[in-house]
Amino acid sequence: MRAAGLVLIGSSLLAACASAPPRPVAVPEPVIALAPPAQAVGARVAALARTLVGTPYRYGGDSPSGFDCSGLVYYVYREAGLAVPRTAAEQRASAHRVAEDTLEPGDLVFFYTPEDHVGIYLGGGEFVHAPATGRSVERARLDTPFFILGFAGGGRFTAP
Repeated sequence: MRAAGLVLIGSSLLAACASAPPRPVAVPEPVIALAPPAQAVGARVAALARTLVGTPYRYGGDSPSGFDCSGLVYYVYREAGLAVPRTAAEQRASAHRVAEDTLEPGDLVFFYTPEDHVGIYLGGGEFVHAPATGRSVERARLDTPFFILGFAGGGRFTAP
């Protein structure tokens, strides 16, 4: 009897739910697309730069057929959806300054070697750069004497 009473109460509650007039459904606010966080852009930049290791150096080059140092940065950032200036000097002047101990993957590292030179930081003290005629895009370490002596600072470009 007790079980029959519970079934009767339960079914009457369900019937009440089924016969209630529909409530208005709240329409969610439109979602505003935000720029991806700097770390996400930096990770994409670093990942793409890694894939270009071995690409030949070409003075004035900014495509996978050949890169100079700033052309590598220009190409990789463009592929990641960010516009940056074309030359190393312009890139250094336009980037937000970043201390060496706060570099993140995708940041730029600048050198005087004795000309302006730029690479893309990968993390762990490594970066990718297009060094010189007769060589290819390669990985290098910030802690090698050549780059320690020529280090001119770090820089970051973020999504608008």
